Parts: sequence; structure tokens; C-alpha cells
Amino acid sequence: MQTNVSDRIVLERSDVLAAADDGVITRAQAQSLWQRWSSAPAMAPGVPTGRPGGPTFGFVNVLYYFGGLLAIGALTLFMTRGWERFGAAGLLVISVVYALGCLMVADHFRARSLPVPAGILAALAVCLVPLAVWCVQRLLGLWPPGDGFFYRDYHTVISWRWMTLELATLAMGVVMLWRYRLPFMVMPIAITIWYMSMDMANGLMQREGFDWQLSRDVSLLFGIATCCVAIWVDMRCRQATQTRERQDFAFWLYLVGAIMFWGGLSLRDSNRELDKLIYALINVALVLFGAAIGRRVFTILGGLGVAYYLGHLSYRVFKDSLLFPFVLTLLGLGVVCLGVWWQRHEGAINARLSRFVPQGLRR
Repeated sequence: MQTNVSDRIVLERSDVLAAADDGVITRAQAQSLWQRWSSAPAMAPGVPTGRPGGPTFGFVNVLYYFGGLLAIGALTLFMTRGWERFGAAGLLVISVVYALGCLMVADHFRARSLPVPAGILAALAVCLVPLAVWCVQRLLGLWPPGDGFFYRDYHTVISWRWMTLELATLAMGVVMLWRYRLPFMVMPIAITIWYMSMDMANGLMQREGFDWQLSRDVSLLFGIATCCVAIWVDMRCRQATQTRERQDFAFWLYLVGAIMFWGGLSLRDSNRELDKLIYALINVALVLFGAAIGRRVFTILGGLGVAYYLGHLSYRVFKDSLLFPFVLTLLGLGVVCLGVWWQRHEGAINARLSRFVPQGLRR
């Protein structure tokens, strides 16, 4: 028996909310359905909208990421000086064997439709690139002159000498990301960009000694640039029509870029209250921006910045005021009421905020 009902229909957020207004479903159910549909990979042709889907926060994935981060940390942050006994040649062999083994296991997992562990193993292979490059430079006598650094110092000491390791890691990370197309592969790339921002600042101030302000400003600029790249990646992922491309490749770029930007911004000091007010307003803008595009890292950091400004008002500007605690209490209760109102009108608010967001980033 044939039917004229199509297997696929195109829905907008307004259609789902209209169903709730008509009493077909509740508003809470409408919000839950839209969140589920907008997070799922697009299956129909055309230009989809909504944030790309990602791994769920389940016990299995927690085990995957916890074990993977332990393995990455063992060969990076927690590598002891006892490994010096192997020498540069021994460490080079170990790093290459480890990397090849990781890639083989990653291919095995990917062939069995296990993308999360495959991405973790491939990311581990990328994390071994700095060690291999450092060993090659040592063996060829190309390591820049200076203090006798061991590879472990790569993760703890800021120095321009690490730039060659970081450039090689970025190049390999991009190649591996192109080969595997898995979101966790972006993690070593984002962390390497963070390292590079600090080491580049160190290289720029070689003749004048350490300049904290320059390091802060370089971090802020790198953060802005990284967030811009994240926005571009996010837009491409949201507009992709293939499931393989509609993954959250922008998460780590947003996370690292936002931290670099917010850290550099927060470390800027000024004795003028106007500058501190501008800082608070920027953080309010971060909260709204994070809500508009569905990225909590901006909302959390913006909230911390606003809390810092309120603390400044409490301990410096109004330290002897009797009314300030009462005013702040009323402000806090007002924010709670605002949250209740926001929840009731979330659909309409998001629709209005979306007008100020590029088409490709709308929720």
C-alpha cells in the first residue's frame, strides 16, 4: 500500500515552537526535540543548520578519554629524566615505533566504527612528533645553542628553541587530521598553537629580557586568531552535508583560543575604573556570544570575568559601603529571575540573538 506522506520533511525552530503553542507537545519537549535534531548529523541533502554532533558524555567515552589522556601524558608531561639513558637515537626509535603502532591501532578502530578511540590513538601519534624532531635535531647537531634542555622541558619551559618542534607538530597534525577526519585530532594542534604563542613571545624579546606585557599581548592576539579559525571551522562543519564532515572539529580551537584571549585580557591591568568597566562589558558580551552560538566556554569565562569585576567593586571601590552587599544580593536575585524568564522565552530569545550571528553559526 502506497502513501503520499514523505519520509523526510524540513523543519524550522519556529515550526517546533508552533506545535508547542498549539498544545501538540509541551514547550520543554519542543526544546528537547530541537536540541536533539540540531545536534544530529545531517542526513538529507541541502545546507543543514545547527551545531554538529559530538561524542556523548557516557561511561564508555569517559574511559576512552581518561585512558587516552593518561597515555598522552605519559609520553609528554610526565616523561621522566630516566629516559635520557636511551639517548637521542634510542628515543627516536621508541617514538617512531610508538607512533606507527598508534596509527595501526587507530586504523583498526576506525575500520570497526570506533571513532573515539581511533581519534585518541591518532592524536597520541601526533603528540610524539615533537620528541622525534627533537631527537633528529640532537643527532644532526642542529639543536639551537643554549641551556641543555631535555625533551621534558618542552612542556614546562618557555623558549624560542621549541619553535621548530611546534611547526613540525602543526604540519603533521594537519596531515593526520586530513587523513582521519576525527575531532579529537584537533587537540594536539590547538595545544601546539598555545605553546607557540608563548615561545614566539620569548623569541621576540630575546634582546630585552623577559617582558610579561608582551607575552600577555601575544597570547591575546593568538587567542583572537584561534577563535576566528574556530568560527570558520564551525561554520563549515555546520553547513556540511556529509556525516563525516559534520563533526565538532571546532571544540578544541574554541577552548584553547578562548582561554588564550580571556587570559591575556584578564591579565591587562589598569588603574582607571573605565578600563575595568570595559573589561566587564567585554565579559558580558562573551556570555551572550557563547549563548548565541552554543559554546559554553565563552559563557563560563565571561561569567568568571564579571565575577572578578564585582569582586573588585566589593573590595576596592565600595569596600566601606553598607549598601553594596544588599545591592549585590538584589542583583543576584535579579539574575535568577532573569534565568527563569529566559527559560520561558528561550526560543524567541535565541531567534533574536541569531540575527546578530552569521548564518553558519546559528543554533
